[in-house]
Amino acid sequence: MQKSQMKSIITNILIAVTLLSQPLSLHAEEIVINAVGDIMLAGKWAPILRQKGYDHPFNGVKNELAPGDINIANLESPIAEGGEEYSEKKFRFRAELQAAKAIRDAGFNLVTLANNHSMDFGSEALAETLQHLSDNGIAWIGAGKNLSEARKIALYTIKGKRIAFLGYSLTQPVKFFAGQNRPGTAPGYENMVTADIANARSQADYVIVSFHWGKEAINTVQPYQRTAAHKAIEAGADVIIGHHPHILQGIERYKNSIIFYSLGNFTFASKSKTADVSAIIRLKLNDGHREAEILPLDVLHRRVGFQPQLMTGDKGADVIEKLNTLSKPFKTEIQSKDGKYLLTF
Repeated sequence: MQKSQMKSIITNILIAVTLLSQPLSLHAEEIVINAVGDIMLAGKWAPILRQKGYDHPFNGVKNELAPGDINIANLESPIAEGGEEYSEKKFRFRAELQAAKAIRDAGFNLVTLANNHSMDFGSEALAETLQHLSDNGIAWIGAGKNLSEARKIALYTIKGKRIAFLGYSLTQPVKFFAGQNRPGTAPGYENMVTADIANARSQADYVIVSFHWGKEAINTVQPYQRTAAHKAIEAGADVIIGHHPHILQGIERYKNSIIFYSLGNFTFASKSKTADVSAIIRLKLNDGHREAEILPLDVLHRRVGFQPQLMTGDKGADVIEKLNTLSKPFKTEIQSKDGKYLLTF
């Protein structure tokens, strides 16, 4: 063998060894999406939040949100000064303007407004909410000045991949639903949802859909929730994230996708005794590898006030055991690995 040939072979081997030794992130970067439950910084506890500062509710878990490329929550109230109060329902909320900045400073860059409180103070307050979110660099899904805008996709390009988000409400009052020329929330009607998801699927590598659904304080998944989730996945959704019950519900894998039926409360100005635990769902997307890490949270007011705290050790394990029990009907089990609670899908 000639010296030139030998030199070429050695060079190629060195190149191969160098490439193999490079961190995986140089070849396929991991996308991190943190999803949480309900944010509601209003109501009769607003004076306490005003006193402690609107950043206070987020400070206990702010560092856990920092790695997220996208952090998404359900914003359970308008953020506004104006608007006409909708008096036909028992609970109506309207957060002060400082809430928008606090949400952004906590790391949230996307919220869903498809819920039963976004229209508590009518279209004027909704429009004001959208403006305050925009002013603070927060995008939204699930509501708008008309039905077309409420159904609009939030589309991101992150690390070379496109991620689409959509949000829908399946809760009353139906008067809150947007119309062709009427502001409101995006209704979760099957024909609309499946058409929107198919459209998103044609544009994105990943499609994540939020639903506001289920019964409050009930951890049993209702049949219509499961039907809606399965239809959404069959239309092209990769991840379904649910809110409204204020407590945790089970998790289901379905056709290589995953459904979190309810994440419970997050930063919620309530002293509820039933809404005691919640979770941050950390989605890790990396080409063919798709994983969800579950981070248990303590949200019981008498223990943590309005500041959720991570639950580790035996307390965290108890939350995972609870979730596994709730997920048994769906034959889904969270695995413990290296101190983390994981699901692949």
